Amino acid sequence: MNKHLKTLITTTASAASLALTMQVNAMSSAPTPPPTGFTETKNPIMLVQGVLAFDSIAGVDYWYGIADELESEGATVYTAHISAVSDSEVRGEQVIAELENIRATDTSINKFNLVAHSQGGLTSRYVMSVRPDLVASVTTMGSPHQGAPIADLLNGQINGGIINTVSTAAGALIDMLSGDGTTGSDAGALIYEFSTTGIEVFNAKYPAGLPASECGQGPASVSINGNNINLYSWGGGDSFTNSLDPLDYMFSTVGLLQSGSSDGITGSCSSHFGTVIRDDYDLNHGDLINQTLGLSSIFGTDPVSLYRTHANRLKNAGL
Repeated sequence: MNKHLKTLITTTASAASLALTMQVNAMSSAPTPPPTGFTETKNPIMLVQGVLAFDSIAGVDYWYGIADELESEGATVYTAHISAVSDSEVRGEQVIAELENIRATDTSINKFNLVAHSQGGLTSRYVMSVRPDLVASVTTMGSPHQGAPIADLLNGQINGGIINTVSTAAGALIDMLSGDGTTGSDAGALIYEFSTTGIEVFNAKYPAGLPASECGQGPASVSINGNNINLYSWGGGDSFTNSLDPLDYMFSTVGLLQSGSSDGITGSCSSHFGTVIRDDYDLNHGDLINQTLGLSSIFGTDPVSLYRTHANRLKNAGL
């Protein structure tokens, strides 16, 4: 190649590269646009995690990318600090204490929108039942309100055995790593709660929001001690959505225990609570919180968009 031509090409490429770098730097240093207000609810949102709950470990959030998206458009978002492995009553008391602490710090806050995944849904049902004055709405995603078949399989094996010891210890380790400052890890109590017997006991104590018929709609709202609380739910209907996600292989295996469609842990009908927005998104149990690391169906529903849309739904409902 002609030396001068080669020099010209090299110089042009370098200039283009420099220009691109300067443009990227300019974009990254540009001021963040103000929130649009699309997700700006009247009451703050409290995200309530499911089993193996944590806030953030090693920079990875349980609600992967979800809180950031909601906050970027105006929402005030908190994430619960609760035991990773315990029953919903224990975890519910932890949520109540945290809600009270937040209200004591910011007296402008009256109630919260509880947005909950998996066991977090039962935890939130407990909170609204015993402290309805703290709750404006409860939304559950993939929560096994009618129990989970895997719990019946494990229930007879876990209590008092090595599985219980290991699972309880794992929960305590997650609590420590996440820095939540919570205690009370108890795998046996957790598994029992989601067994056929355990969920019947729990639902008898805290029935508000459940459908009156199998796979039906629950009430759109309930009034508890004079406090009106709006209720919503959604769930997934696909246990395997992305071959690159290691969790999908677990969910698709556990999902074989289900008699109908499920997200791999929770049956679609079991997820019903309050107003059922939808129970068959092409999402599995992990996808519902945008895990693992945002790996969900390439051509399917964007999990984060569901939370964004729902925050706007809450805003429009005056919540």
